[in-house]
Amino acid sequence: MKEEHAIVLEYLPNGYPLEKKMMPIVQAIGQSNLTLLELVPRRGETLEIGEKVYIGEGSRDKIYYILGRLKREKLTEPAKEQLKAFVNEVVKADEKRFVNFFNNAMAINKRIHQIELLPGLGKKHMQEILKQRAEKEFESFEDMKKRVQNLPDAEKAVEKRIIQELTNMERNNLFVI
Repeated sequence: MKEEHAIVLEYLPNGYPLEKKMMPIVQAIGQSNLTLLELVPRRGETLEIGEKVYIGEGSRDKIYYILGRLKREKLTEPAKEQLKAFVNEVVKADEKRFVNFFNNAMAINKRIHQIELLPGLGKKHMQEILKQRAEKEFESFEDMKKRVQNLPDAEKAVEKRIIQELTNMERNNLFVI
């Protein structure tokens, strides 16, 4: 599935400092699939950090073309900071999608469950989540907090996992395509 819109994480008007090419580069993240992208802006365009830009089919007003996927090791420090803020907003805005992860998560193999891949959640939390969701699906992060004893902040755990998947090579990705 292709991205329609991306959020600007970093705008480098002179490109990467250590590369010979002096072409402007935009480090961005796709809004729906959370894909890290390198974009080339149209000549004369200046982009703001946090700005939403159209990158879908047809004519684009600010983006000339999509250079490709952004390698995680090329993410600048300011882009990483923006990423945290963006992921926080995405998880809040699409809470239902992430709560449904807990309602539908499955075992990866006999030894590990998808829920256990979230930072701060272990076997005990996973077993309690499975027990509670068997009785009734979770409706919100707040609902989870009420029903699962000693549950660390599930919203923060999801955010941390997304950041992990975007910035490190993970064996199993739960949220990032």
